Amino acid sequence: MAANPPPTRSPELRKDSVTGRWVIFSPARAKRPSDFKSKAPENPNNNPSSCPFCIGNEHECAPEIFRVPDDPNWKLRVIQNLYPALSRNLEYPIGRNDEPSNELGGWNQVVPGFGFHDVVIEAPVHSIQLSDLSPSEIGDVLIAYKRRIEQIKGFDPIKYVQVFKNHGASAGASLSHSHSQILSLPIVPPSVSARLNSMKEYFNQTGKCSLCEVQSKDLLINETSHFISIAPFAASFPFEIWIIPRDHSSDFDDLDDEKAVDLGGLLKLMLRKMSLQLNNPPFNFMIHTSPLQVTNSDLPYSHWFLQIVPQLSGVGGFELGSGCYINPVFPEDAAKLLREVNVPI
Repeated sequence: MAANPPPTRSPELRKDSVTGRWVIFSPARAKRPSDFKSKAPENPNNNPSSCPFCIGNEHECAPEIFRVPDDPNWKLRVIQNLYPALSRNLEYPIGRNDEPSNELGGWNQVVPGFGFHDVVIEAPVHSIQLSDLSPSEIGDVLIAYKRRIEQIKGFDPIKYVQVFKNHGASAGASLSHSHSQILSLPIVPPSVSARLNSMKEYFNQTGKCSLCEVQSKDLLINETSHFISIAPFAASFPFEIWIIPRDHSSDFDDLDDEKAVDLGGLLKLMLRKMSLQLNNPPFNFMIHTSPLQVTNSDLPYSHWFLQIVPQLSGVGGFELGSGCYINPVFPEDAAKLLREVNVPI
C-alpha cells in the first residue's frame, strides 16, 4: 500500500500593506520549495569581442554621462541608452503643469515623451557580474545611481526615476555584460501611486510606517548594520526578496557612502544565495523610492526599498486580468531556505 502523501498547507490570500496588492498562496500548485531551480537558457549575446560595454569599445556606445574614476581605466560608466524609451532631446514646454492634455479628446490623455533613459555599465570586463564585485565596488554602483538621480532632479518635468536591473535574456537583458538602467519619467506611474496610497492608508490606521514595522523572524533572511533582507509577507513571486533600510528613509538618493557599502555587501549576499539555491536564475531588481516632488506630509510613511525577483514562473492571464498574483511558495518557507544557504567566502 502506498504511503500517504505529506500534508499540503491550505491556500491563503494575503494583502501586502506596502503595494496594496492581494496575493494567492497556493502551495498545491508547486513542488517542494527546495525543488525550485532555474532552467532558463544563457543569454545568447555572450561574445566579449563584439560587446560595446567592454573597456576599449567605448566608441561603440551612445554618449557618456560620466565614468568612475574619470580616466581611461574606468570601473563603471553611465551612458545614454542607444535605444531609449523616452527622448531627452524632445522639447518640453517650460512651466507645463502636471495635468496631461486631452489632445485626442474624451478619455485619451497625452504627455510629451520627454525623459532620460540611461545605462550603468557596472564593470569594465565582460565576464564579471555584479555579484562578483566587492561590497565597496557594488557600493560605487549604488552611488552612481544616486549621483545620476541628483543630476536629473534639476529637470522640473521629471516626476519619477526608476532604477532597475535585468539579468538574463528571459528577464529582459539584451546584453550579457553586467549593467543596469535608469529611466526618468514625466509622470508618476500608477503602481508607484498605488504603493504610496497603500502605505499612507497603513500609516493613517496605525500611525506607523509599514516597512519600519517589518519584524517577523520567519520572514528575515539576513541583516546588517543599516539594512535587513526579507521575503515579503505577501510576496508576488517565488523567492522574491526585499532589502529595506533599518532607519526610516523616503528617498534612495539619501544613501551615503557608508550605507552604500553596507547595502552593497547585503545585495551581493542575496544575489549569491539566490544563485546557489535556484541555479543562477534570470532576475530583475528594482529600487522603489519616492517621486521627486514628494511633499513633507508624505515623508512619514514613504520608505524606499530594493526588490529582487528571480524569474522562476511566468505571468498568466489571471495575473494580467486581475492584478492578483498566484505564488506557489509561502514566503516563510522561502526565507528559511535562503537563510540556510551557505555562501562560500
